[in-house]
Amino acid sequence: MLKGKSVIVTGSTSGIGLGIARAFAAQGCNVMLNGFGDAVQIEKLRAGLAAEHKVTVLYSSADMARPLEVAAMVDQVARRFGSVDVLVNNAGIQHVAPVEEFPVEKWDQILAINLSSAFHAIRTALPGMKSRNWGRIINVASAHGLVASPFKSAYVTAKHGIVGLTKTVALETAEQGITCNAICPGYVHTPLVDAQIDGQAKAHGIPREQVIRDVLLAQQPNKKFTTVEELGALAVFLASDAAATITGTALPVDGGWTAH
Repeated sequence: MLKGKSVIVTGSTSGIGLGIARAFAAQGCNVMLNGFGDAVQIEKLRAGLAAEHKVTVLYSSADMARPLEVAAMVDQVARRFGSVDVLVNNAGIQHVAPVEEFPVEKWDQILAINLSSAFHAIRTALPGMKSRNWGRIINVASAHGLVASPFKSAYVTAKHGIVGLTKTVALETAEQGITCNAICPGYVHTPLVDAQIDGQAKAHGIPREQVIRDVLLAQQPNKKFTTVEELGALAVFLASDAAATITGTALPVDGGWTAH
């Protein structure tokens, strides 16, 4: 039973992170939301989630590119709830450019947010998890943590790094009731992706359906988006007692993309 557990989900004011946060709240978990966005909308989201599931929902505006802010957020949850039981490292950004043209500041920012933030959150949460002999760490990687695509050097590097970090943490905590796993989604249907579809359709003068099938989902054999609900359900399972011996894995949720 996960009821009453405390969960941090970074990058959870929209998209995948929000889907995962909703799934844990529905299980009766207290949740810390994190991310950027309109303050009024975020408060509406926080209050609505708390009221719907009768749990405590907090919000932190911690910048995942700043190690001290990441650690402070984890400490805040530990003080408020007495523990950090489940840590979901989801925050991420993207930039697309050839390697020789890739902006150095974008490279640094992507590695800081997509990879280093997970390290800083994990190192801060682990002592408490070890003291209780229980903890779940779930890193949202990507199919790009397992395979590469051109023009995404920083993102692919960071996501491969997340998979490596996942394995290392799993080995270090294997005898302490703690698991660490990575979820590796392909393309996920989020508002951000919806905007990409519209942009591509307009740029290429082709229907949305063709953009989805032949552009975005070209690598996904099932030609279907993964949903945030599916990822939320998987995260909840990985946190459950049923998954107590699943650790150090990188689980593709990609419609067969990485089976190529």
